[in-house]
Order: sequence, then structure tokens, then C-alpha cells
Amino acid sequence: MATLLDPVRSVRTAPARPVREGWGERIAPYVYIAPFFVIFGIFGLVPLLFTFYVALFDWNPIGEHVFVGFDNFRRLFDDPRFFGAVRNTLSIWVLSTVPQLIIALLVAHLLNHVRLRFALLFRMSLLVPYVTSVAATTIVFAQLFDRDYGMLNWLLGLVGIDPVDFAQSTWGSHLLIAAMVTWRWCGYTTLLYLASLQAVPREVYEAASVDGAGGWQQFRHISVPSLRPVIVFTVVTSTIGGLQIFTEPLLLNPSASLTCGPIRQCQTLTLFLYEQGFGQFQFGYGSAIGVALFVMVVVLAGINYLLSARVRRER
Repeated sequence: MATLLDPVRSVRTAPARPVREGWGERIAPYVYIAPFFVIFGIFGLVPLLFTFYVALFDWNPIGEHVFVGFDNFRRLFDDPRFFGAVRNTLSIWVLSTVPQLIIALLVAHLLNHVRLRFALLFRMSLLVPYVTSVAATTIVFAQLFDRDYGMLNWLLGLVGIDPVDFAQSTWGSHLLIAAMVTWRWCGYTTLLYLASLQAVPREVYEAASVDGAGGWQQFRHISVPSLRPVIVFTVVTSTIGGLQIFTEPLLLNPSASLTCGPIRQCQTLTLFLYEQGFGQFQFGYGSAIGVALFVMVVVLAGINYLLSARVRRER
């Protein structure tokens, strides 16, 4: 037996020779992802860097380009219109983002548990506000919030409250724009949350029910923890989109579209940028506003991400 096994034991497996990758195989992954970076570089990075460059000039589109250094930024921080636009932007962002995310979270949890006939049709209907024209949305909401003939003021009159001129007041216009933004994006955010909730095994909720957990406890300890990555995503994207809001305030007051009213009560940073850059052709000053907006978006999005990540780690 030993003599029979000895030849077998003496056989040594030849080491596998490393397969050499060709030049084409090594570069292929970079070729696949290159279109994104090329398009981003042309339409994203280059305009961004050019904006920083133009902000250093007194840039007349049909005249001279005079280098002024940081004078546009110093002028920016001495301009009360800029700080008014910052306050308006932050106010509208908070009033639209917080209710939108909370309502979407509650509706997604409800749709994940309630058995509905034609559930797919009902869920797809949540995208109707998203595909509706912003101009049509503005017209409808302006009529609903109208001082003289609006339905909301009619309801307020039933309880003895005087009519409110939403479009011409600061807080009223902010609420009006926030309502439009919430109505438009709430359904889209709801579908994001619902898709993530449907990935949670149904047995988890059933086991929680057997253990005596009610609907609120299931929502708090099962639904919300399972949605943390999507919540972080929607918070960051809502922050970026909310700080760049432009169309709704532009269409709210057609007679004073660039200022959004006689007292600039709802002029956002993007609207102020458009007014200075394309309304008064002060491209250098408008670029400085764009740089300030870019910094605000990066800082607030980063803060939201860090806070969300910290909550996720603690739990």
C-alpha cells in the first residue's frame, strides 16, 4: 500500500501561472465610467470653476472685464438685499422640507400596511404632482390662496378670521411657496420610502405584533430604522433642492417676477442671482451670489449628512 501511495504523494501540483491582463482589460473599467466624468466636467465642473473666476471681475457681457478681486464679495456682505434673500431662502426651505419629509414618512408607513384595492394605481397617482407643470401648479395655488376669492380665505372667514393677503406678505408668501413645494415633491418622496419599506420582511412586523407592539411602536422601532439610509438621502437632496428654489417664487408675482413682490418678500437667492446677473447684467456680482449659494448648499448638506450619520451610529 505504501509503495502504491508513494508515487501519488510525490506528485506536486504545478503552481498556477498568473494570467496577465492585457492593456485593453486594464483600461476597460475606466472607459465605461469615463462618459459620466466627461459630461460632469463639461457641464458641471467647468461652469463651476468659471463662476469662481467671473466673481473676481466687474464683468460686463458686452463691455470690459475689470479685475476687482474680492470686491464683489465685500459688496455682497454689505447688501441688505442679499441677507433678505438668505432669510427668505432658509425660511421657505424649512417650511417646505420638514413637513414634506414627515408627511411622506407617515403616508409610506400607512401604505405599507393598509390593504387597498387598485393599490398600484393609487401609488402611481402619487407621481401626478411631480409630472404636473410648475406653472399650472402656481396658478392653482395662487387661486386657492387668493385674498378675495381664495378657498383658504373663505374657510378662514367661516371662523371669523379676516382675509390674509398671502402673496403680498412675507410669511404668507413663504407658506404659499412651501405648500406648492410640499405638494409637488411629497408623493415622490413617499414612493422612495415605500419602496424601502417593502424590502423589510413582513415577518418582522408580524413578530412585533405578537410581542404586543402597536402601530406607533412598529413605526418607531422598525419602519424608521429600516429607512435611515433613504432618509439621509432625501434630507440631503431636499436641502440642495430647497436652497435652489427658483420657479415658484418667479411665477408667484408676474408683475414683479424678479423681485417676487414690491418688498422682496419671497425673493430667494437664486432669484436674486438671476436679477443681478441677467436682469441688470452684473455678471461678476451675480457670480459672487452663486458662489455664496454654493457654499451654503455644501455647508448645510454636510451638516445634515453628519447629523443623520451620527444618529444612525448611535442607534
